[in-house]
Amino acid sequence: MPDVTTTPAVRYRCTSCGNLTRFDVTASRRTRSFHHYTVGGELTVERTEVLAEEVERVECSWCGPPGVVETVPVA
Repeated sequence: MPDVTTTPAVRYRCTSCGNLTRFDVTASRRTRSFHHYTVGGELTVERTEVLAEEVERVECSWCGPPGVVETVPVA
């Protein structure tokens, strides 16, 4: 199944440890997908469109405490 991503991308930074690369992101997405089934019943999802997305929580994977991660401009 193809990866579902949204644009524009955001970047995070942990204010506790300075981490810029590893985060646990909890999000809710509403999507519309094109499902293609073979005659044998095998499913391939050929395209997925994100209709809505809400990021609920972002945690640093290194030091873990919630509420210390900030959004930084994408360069």
